[in-house]
Amino acid sequence: MDAPKFKRVILKLSGEALAGTMGYGIDPEVVSSIAVQIKEVVQLGVEVAVVIGGGNIWRGVAGSTKGMDRATADYMGMLATVINSLALQDALVQHNIVTRVQTAIEMRDVAEPYIRLRAIRHLEKGRVVIFAAGTGNPYFSTDTAAALRAAEIEAEVILMAKRVDGVYDSDPYKNKNAIKFTQLSYIDVLNKGLGVMDSTATSLCMDNRIPLFVFDINVPGNIKKVVLGENVGTYVGGDFIDTSV
Repeated sequence: MDAPKFKRVILKLSGEALAGTMGYGIDPEVVSSIAVQIKEVVQLGVEVAVVIGGGNIWRGVAGSTKGMDRATADYMGMLATVINSLALQDALVQHNIVTRVQTAIEMRDVAEPYIRLRAIRHLEKGRVVIFAAGTGNPYFSTDTAAALRAAEIEAEVILMAKRVDGVYDSDPYKNKNAIKFTQLSYIDVLNKGLGVMDSTATSLCMDNRIPLFVFDINVPGNIKKVVLGENVGTYVGGDFIDTSV
């Protein structure tokens, strides 16, 4: 068996990924399938941390555009990420993967508070750590939370799990002639407004030299393929990688 290319990774999941075809809420079968993919990576000896969005339940930006106070709307979105994190934790536990949820907003009855060194210790012991509630601050996305946590725990890469198989120059669902990129620089993402991450998150990754892999989470085994270095999705980083090997 090939050796994994990374020792410690952050998996970034959108909230919509947990909804499946329902488009809203949590589909237990989809969550279970994601848990299976994570288990495959854990069994390779890779340390896995997860950041989940909350868009399948609530989007703070959407609420604020309809008159709600932005900070209040964002806090509601953070709580939605906690719900998703607990759902994924339950699925992982059912697959015999020891998991901890750490939340940036203190709620000790359901999750640990986020403590960087404790999170690293959990990872070193082979536990999956799910970071909930974003950064704990309004006006910041869960993409930014993923970039921030990756820097804090010294993750080698962020795995951006999407519902498309990479980064395109336009929406492939709306434009059948959309062109897929295999590799991009951080500057390309920022200048072209490609929507891989928001600009704050992208800049944070660029400053800390944290590469990204964007891939389709709906294809079973894709997380494992990325970790093993297979040519899946789109690579975003400061230096291009050799995909000819």
